[in-house]
Amino acid sequence: MIMEFTTKARRGLVAVPVAIGLALGVAGCGGGGDDGKPDASVSASNSSESKPDAQEENSEKPLAELKGPSGLMLTVSAAQRDSGGFVTVSGDLKNDGSKTVTVPAQLSGNETEIIRNGRSLGGATLVDSKGKKRYYVLRDTDGRPLTTTNFSAVKAGEALPVFMQFPAPPASATEMTLQLPMFSTAVIEISG
Repeated sequence: MIMEFTTKARRGLVAVPVAIGLALGVAGCGGGGDDGKPDASVSASNSSESKPDAQEENSEKPLAELKGPSGLMLTVSAAQRDSGGFVTVSGDLKNDGSKTVTVPAQLSGNETEIIRNGRSLGGATLVDSKGKKRYYVLRDTDGRPLTTTNFSAVKAGEALPVFMQFPAPPASATEMTLQLPMFSTAVIEISG
């Protein structure tokens, strides 16, 4: 009799917290509340007057377009100065040609440590012509370039999102020349 009472008591002790947890979970998933109004997040996302954020605006008009070999084109959509002391340049590597193009190995640059980590945009540089300085792609502690890596071919009409990180130039340097081996150069404006 005592054993039967103990087993029932243990089941009760387990069942109460489970029931409370389920009740709270159901209440948390309730959505719009009892007042019949939709959530603010739902109405804000459905609003026809929503304004595009800064990245959407940047995607409409690129900062620069660098033409490369065999129909390759680098479209730069952003060059953002970050508080961590670096600049991130991002965009798309597109193949405007009619055939699949192998990404040239020269884009990785000629440094052994970067080449060892596969194909990349490690050969890219930012040039501050006023300050007479050149900034190379950053590397992590293992020597890997802080840029898009390990791509070999781009199909006709395909666009690959890419990025490159550089040390940040002085705050007064807002216009820099982006250079990529085998591509045309372009002046880009750094924001932030």
